[in-house]
Amino acid sequence: MASPDAVAPFLENAYILDLFAGPGGLDVAAHMLGVPSLGIEWDRNSCETRYAAGLPTWHADVSAVRRDRFHELPKGLTVLAGGPPCQTYSVAGHGAGRKALKEVEGFIRALVDGVDDSAIDAQLDELHGDPRTALVLEPLRYAIKALTCPNRDGRPFDVIVLEQVPGVKALWDVYAEVLRAGLPGRGGERVRYNVAEVTTLQTEAYGVPQTRRRTILMARLLEHGTPRLPVPTHHTYKPRIPEQVGAEDTPTVVESGQTALPMTEFESPLRPWVSMGEVLEPAGRGTPFSVVSNYGSGGDPKMRGIRSDKQPAFTVTGKVSRNAVWRGDGTPHSPDRLTVPEAGILQTFPPDYPWSGGDQSQQVGNAVPPLFGMHVLAAALALGLPPEERLREQWPEVAVEDRATLRKEGCGVSDGCGPNCPKSVDQSPSRSSDSSRPRTGASAKRSEK
Repeated sequence: MASPDAVAPFLENAYILDLFAGPGGLDVAAHMLGVPSLGIEWDRNSCETRYAAGLPTWHADVSAVRRDRFHELPKGLTVLAGGPPCQTYSVAGHGAGRKALKEVEGFIRALVDGVDDSAIDAQLDELHGDPRTALVLEPLRYAIKALTCPNRDGRPFDVIVLEQVPGVKALWDVYAEVLRAGLPGRGGERVRYNVAEVTTLQTEAYGVPQTRRRTILMARLLEHGTPRLPVPTHHTYKPRIPEQVGAEDTPTVVESGQTALPMTEFESPLRPWVSMGEVLEPAGRGTPFSVVSNYGSGGDPKMRGIRSDKQPAFTVTGKVSRNAVWRGDGTPHSPDRLTVPEAGILQTFPPDYPWSGGDQSQQVGNAVPPLFGMHVLAAALALGLPPEERLREQWPEVAVEDRATLRKEGCGVSDGCGPNCPKSVDQSPSRSSDSSRPRTGASAKRSEK
């Protein structure tokens, strides 16, 4: 049953701008909700998947669009969404972002105080040697630029929805503070937002057959009221109690010191979490089976976690294709590794989602789980949720000519990359220049399990 917020949508023509859009997780969610979206994505491979899926996309650097092409964005965009690259903030990464939290917090406040962009950029170039750390500032820079861009006539984004690994919670808290205090408008006025409590949510509590934690920021202009975080629909998975929990249990802790939202008369009892076997068996993966994690536990690479088909998957990462699959008797399953379509299903993409281009495992691991995205967007926009079974239905096939049209709109040409696209030589993750940064890396989504 719908929550009380879901009976009165407040935007007649919601239109999402998805920054760092990846292969389309949030856009698939928007599609299911009937909301149009435009994604900006740096990675060429992810753009190939997006064009094949029929998702409007600019193949471009988010920072470059903000600096040079913001005025070209559609005027009707009302929702700013996205998940900046998380490697430098993830516990699985090198930690440059975590070390720079105080500096980045200072940049957030400087942006709101009107410090010149070029002065901030000069300081960001020296930020612990990793330009991806600074990308967490881009959503705020977009929100501020919307207030001064002549093409928008000072019109702010009505809704802001951001997701990141738990390591960024401190920065999202600062975001919340400055959004409540108000962003600088072009006439000197402050444009203020209502912001829900910044909270870390567990994706299996929303029906995703995978344990994954994401910290969410949701904000609405004052006139639209305060957003309500999505209410859990399923129980969370407890590694120390790997069996299914009973319906009599209450919502479980999603972060130290915090609990899931309480149930109300508008909400149904929590359902059991969804297991790997439930979603992979219909796709042809025979049961029983076990999946061996591609990373170590407790800092020991030799200690590989194992989960059975009756449990949710470990966090799907860019190295998901390395996850070994065993039979019940301990012998290799067939196939003996998780396939890209199977990994996509564990992320709640449709079974026939048209993964294209190279490095497809990386694309899958970088994505927002569409089912989780549906819950977050529906809560932010006060929309009712469609049946989650729709994500298991056939994805609409996109004609070749329609793909060419999308590519022309996103790249400038219908058969390749245009002048505004990142150069192919810059697509290597090993390069350190600002224009060559990858959206996310192999360990990007190996967030706290």
